[in-house]
Amino acid sequence: MGKKESKPEDFENSIERYQPQSLPHEIAFVAVTCSAQLMALAGLAQSIAPLRIIGESFGTNNPGQLSWFAAAYSLTVGTFILIAGRLGDLFGHKKFFVLGFLWYGLWSLLAGFSVYSNQIFFDICRAFQGIGPAFLLPNAVAILGRTYEPGKRKQMVFSLFGAAAPGGYVLGAVFSSLFAQLVWWPWAFWVMSIFCTLLAVAGYFIIPETPLPKRDESISIWQLTDFAGSLTGVIGLVLCNFAWNEGPVVGWPKPYTYSLLIVGVFFLVAFALIESRAQFPLVPFSALPKDASFILGCVAAGWSSFGIWIFYLWQFLEETRGKSPLSTSAQFVPVTVSGFCAAITTGYILSHISASVVMLFSMTAFTVGGILIATAPSHQTYWAQTFISIIVMPWGMDMSFPAATILLSNAMPQEHQGLAASLVNTVVNYSISIGLGFAGTIESRVNGGGTNLLKGYRGAWYMGIGLSGMGIAIAILYVMSIHQKSTRKSEKTRLA
Repeated sequence: MGKKESKPEDFENSIERYQPQSLPHEIAFVAVTCSAQLMALAGLAQSIAPLRIIGESFGTNNPGQLSWFAAAYSLTVGTFILIAGRLGDLFGHKKFFVLGFLWYGLWSLLAGFSVYSNQIFFDICRAFQGIGPAFLLPNAVAILGRTYEPGKRKQMVFSLFGAAAPGGYVLGAVFSSLFAQLVWWPWAFWVMSIFCTLLAVAGYFIIPETPLPKRDESISIWQLTDFAGSLTGVIGLVLCNFAWNEGPVVGWPKPYTYSLLIVGVFFLVAFALIESRAQFPLVPFSALPKDASFILGCVAAGWSSFGIWIFYLWQFLEETRGKSPLSTSAQFVPVTVSGFCAAITTGYILSHISASVVMLFSMTAFTVGGILIATAPSHQTYWAQTFISIIVMPWGMDMSFPAATILLSNAMPQEHQGLAASLVNTVVNYSISIGLGFAGTIESRVNGGGTNLLKGYRGAWYMGIGLSGMGIAIAILYVMSIHQKSTRKSEKTRLA
């Protein structure tokens, strides 16, 4: 008899569920796992909060160059998530969770020492720093997904994971502002390095051992990791993102900016062709449901608008209203309360309301939050539109992430459940980075060569409103599609 051919679903289904040993262990387990999301957003805030202070230490105040401090980080977070998830499947999620924190800590350390070098080295450190959360996020989600059976408990845990995002951002902003104003900005990165190392140790002892999947030894690691797809995908995503974020700095007429964009698109086309023929594709397009385009389209539109909102709101408060980084961080504290309420509410209503409707609510929150700040007078009191915008925006974040994850999870076959969370995380983080590139292009065209900062900020926000508005349109189409399917199904049942 011939040898039985191995299939991707055989590989996926051979992974066992992890089991927390007791309630205290479960609490510690969830806390450590959710720290991946917490620290990922804290890393984003590290350079946004003291942006001008860091820029001054490198002798630059160019908006396009400053935006790279955040964009370089989000670029690699979004680019490497799918690869990291696959490596976790192969070699153990716990192992790559721990290694992710160690890598994050190493490059946080080097990012602090870049103060003795130059801005380019700092950008490189930020990019390598982002690979740490890229390894943390999909493996953390995979650990949670394979620990909890579908149901209310799983929905609540995923909502708590999402709730860590706004809290992490505020935590990173507060501490980086404290160090930048009172000590020295590199200390924020050095302390981050210490915490990442401690969390790596905690993960090693608290997270249960992750049994490795059984696999056919005749299948090479290169096939299982989809090396060709990984390589072309990473190159394509990096080049496209680099072009969009570099365009506002050097200008789009520069030949290398649009050339890199063209080459990046070429690699993405090659990636799609390779994936369609690979035995173990990173993204099995054939397995993706038709609904995936609606879901991921909403996530991309909403989270790119969020990246624009938060980056330029920080500059608006500091440059236009004259607030210090620490004072600005304090104004963002309500995000943690609002985000927690949004996460708990979402975890509850997902059992009672269609996730597609929840996605529509989240896109509306992204849009309303953007409109409120884009139309706020420069010297208006904080407690008017700014405060309300800061309260509203977390509802977009903490409703869209769990809703998108659950929607994709429910729409995809069992053998591809791990892919759902990885795709959502990829789109979330990559969209933040590419959204800043779009907004930077708009800002550089309307700010009068840097003489009218407020006009530039508003131009960027209007771009963000357009993106989130597109998210509302996609969500409405999705709700209508779900309603039509439900109506047809009911009609068939009635006739039967």
